[in-house]
Amino acid sequence: MARLKLITSLAVAALLSPVAAQAQTFKSSAGDLTVETIAAGLVHPWSLAFLPDGRMLVTERPGRIRIVTRDGKLSLPLADVPKVYASGQGGLFDVILDRNFANNRTIYFSYAEPFEGGARTALARAAIEGGDTPALSDVKVIYRQFGPPSRGNHFGGRIVQANDGNLFLTNGEHFTDRDKAQTLDNDLGKIVRLTPDGAAPNDNPFASKAGARPEIWSYGHRNPQGLAINPADGKLWEQEHGARGGDEINIIAPGHNYGWPLVSYGVNYDGSPVGTGKQQMAGVDDALWHWTPSIAPSGLTFYTGDLFKGWKGSLFNGALKFQLLSRLEISGGKVVREERLLQGLHERIRDVRQGPDGALYLLTDSSGGRILRVSPAK
Repeated sequence: MARLKLITSLAVAALLSPVAAQAQTFKSSAGDLTVETIAAGLVHPWSLAFLPDGRMLVTERPGRIRIVTRDGKLSLPLADVPKVYASGQGGLFDVILDRNFANNRTIYFSYAEPFEGGARTALARAAIEGGDTPALSDVKVIYRQFGPPSRGNHFGGRIVQANDGNLFLTNGEHFTDRDKAQTLDNDLGKIVRLTPDGAAPNDNPFASKAGARPEIWSYGHRNPQGLAINPADGKLWEQEHGARGGDEINIIAPGHNYGWPLVSYGVNYDGSPVGTGKQQMAGVDDALWHWTPSIAPSGLTFYTGDLFKGWKGSLFNGALKFQLLSRLEISGGKVVREERLLQGLHERIRDVRQGPDGALYLLTDSSGGRILRVSPAK
């Protein structure tokens, strides 16, 4: 028994200890890059958010939120996270800090909530209590996706907060209910806009339309797993998975239709055409950029720092299938060039964030997931 306790203690200590791993070097247009492991031992980490003191909030898809110190120590899971549907692509998803976090200690997180034998995308808010053992308090579910449940696929789940405090949340179309992305009586395949309390703002595009869900901001989406506001002009940018080809980057406008499943630059998994087989059609916003074949993008951030020469204003995307970091160069509101980075890393990149130090931080999607820091080589 004593030996078993010793082994258990050593395992816990290894999990909570910072990682000493050899850094890797990669080539880029900004010079050599150093990629170092900040923390390891995470199970399918999905999202990362920086606290004001430099520590990080990290979600794990099985349903855990941890705090990670700057030297890589993992806290025990925070208590009182709601039960998640951790099956297929379901689980705990995104986490962000409220814009007024310094005063209200509020965070928002999305997850797959068990519902009618499957799950639906939900959004919760909570406060983080300080001290030596951080915990959640005042946990409240402020939004639940309206429509039939998913059986494990296409939840979306990315969150962003606008300057006015309102929240945007992406919802997937559950794969088997793709046609509902084109109807306004449900939230499948939609981006919704909510107040911090979960209500639908009165100026949402369908707030007064009979038969439409008032929270809908845009529709015709497949499985959006990237969302970011361009600091240059305040526009909302979105990234979503296609099927076989047709991963998209879109600029989101209120009330607009983004085409799925009527049009696509890809095809279905069996090779058959999507919809009528067209890539564009009247009344549908065309993708600003698309990847064919699919890279399976996840995580989206605009770079605003000075650490990487010439990269300010670039849009960074993680890639799951192609296991790389994609940098899109933006000029005049359009994508003019792509640079594919870290292709020798051989890791599924779930999320990408800019740190307070100007470095890029990545989450690797595996049962032994890591937090990676990307910086210019010294």
